[in-house]
Amino acid sequence: MSNEIKALTMPKWGLAMTEGAVTSWLVEDGADLREGDEILEIETTKITNVYESPASGVLRRRTVEAGQTVPVGALLGVVADRSVPETEIDAFIARFQEEFAVEAAEAADAAGPEPQFADAGGRRLRYLVMGEGRGGEGAAPLVLIHGFGGDLNNWQFNQPALAEDRAVYALDLPGHGESTKHGVQGGVAELAEAVGDFLNATGIQRAHLAGHSMGGAVALHLASDEPARVVSVTLVCSAGLGEEINADYIEGFIAADRRKEFKPVLEMLFADPSLVSRDMIEELLKYKRLDGVGQALRAIADAAFAGGRQAKVFANDLDRIKVPVQAIWGADDRIVPAAHATAIPEPHRHVLGGAGHMVHMEKAGEVNRLISDFLTVR
Repeated sequence: MSNEIKALTMPKWGLAMTEGAVTSWLVEDGADLREGDEILEIETTKITNVYESPASGVLRRRTVEAGQTVPVGALLGVVADRSVPETEIDAFIARFQEEFAVEAAEAADAAGPEPQFADAGGRRLRYLVMGEGRGGEGAAPLVLIHGFGGDLNNWQFNQPALAEDRAVYALDLPGHGESTKHGVQGGVAELAEAVGDFLNATGIQRAHLAGHSMGGAVALHLASDEPARVVSVTLVCSAGLGEEINADYIEGFIAADRRKEFKPVLEMLFADPSLVSRDMIEELLKYKRLDGVGQALRAIADAAFAGGRQAKVFANDLDRIKVPVQAIWGADDRIVPAAHATAIPEPHRHVLGGAGHMVHMEKAGEVNRLISDFLTVR
């Protein structure tokens, strides 16, 4: 690293995040850092995530201590080479703090990415796009497909990072988020058709697909039916590779209408159940009370997970899918067994310890690198 001083700032994870709380530092002042090292934990209103160092060097100063809550963009610490004098570190911090209020005001006035809506085959689908294809001319976009009961916000720790190399779209499937709720019949084929219609509506000719849980089965179905539209598929704790699925989770998600009932259901998603926050529960309860959601979720569960088993399994027909496929799993997944990952051969199979079904949130940095590397070599 040169004598450049690098600011560590409060990240923005998700559209609604305006501030974050530093819950703990994982390194001390003076620690040698490599880019990607986990250096502190940040709690948002919805979930706690690890902040990775954006640069290599020495952690010269921590400017926010554990327990403090600061706005997005605020200075958390400073990374620089040991040769940089303390006076320069002091001056950098003073200048940053002086300019932060002005920059924060300008950022608040600037229009950030906002969700949009597409008419996809007669369905109104909400989506969020980030990035402009900086991976070079011809870099195919990436489309992120959430799982049962999720929405585009499930990718809040992934979409910004992945959008550094290409345009990245996250959408709400029918019956989910702010997409259409009525008329959903619920099968994986129907949801894959909706994604195909979304590609048509947004003018995407070919795309990489990354699907979580049920979204993985949707991605596999589209890759099987329309291989010319798909460049690669990344499966994240995916359905579609075996019959087993935690039916108690599916039915519990549909049935729960109070916080006390919902909390133990959502805790099944994470290796660390403390990641389930009150705000996360309240937001999902609010979604479930929307008109048409109950019927849509019931229809999807009956079609995709009839009898507590996965109705559509691609494991024995993967040779029919002609595009590259990788699998990323949490070793402690309690919804879809991590053993299903063995359907994908090495070296494109990755099972990460210390993570559950929401591995892309629990191990966001590692998942982002695996996806980015897989897409870059295509």
